[in-house]
Amino acid sequence: MNPIDRLPRIRITSPLLSGIVNAFMWLSVGAVLASLVVAMTSITEQSLTAATFLIHGIASLFGGFSSGKRANSKGWYYGAILGAIYTAIVVLVGFLSFDAGIGKDTAVMLSIAVPAGAIGGMVGVNAKRS
Repeated sequence: MNPIDRLPRIRITSPLLSGIVNAFMWLSVGAVLASLVVAMTSITEQSLTAATFLIHGIASLFGGFSSGKRANSKGWYYGAILGAIYTAIVVLVGFLSFDAGIGKDTAVMLSIAVPAGAIGGMVGVNAKRS
């Protein structure tokens, strides 16, 4: 018997929690890649604003996909809610960690994350189960 088969598996049944975990994993990957780009090139952090919004959009898209796949219906709804919750968590962490206020960047991120999450949720609902 394979010892890997005996390990307990963690399965998140909530569509929103699954999507949030997935979105923040993708955000972590994007943050590491952006950090490597800044460290290894002459690009400054201030010039990565568009890339930051792209990373948030991709994270919300994949989080919405995970959420929609788990929900089996109303993917756009779960994805859009995920995008709003994702934005709220990122803004809250920014406020508590860096004393960053709510401004136009927050509105831009919300206007990117909610539709990206909704699109990911719609694709996730229609993805084949494996």
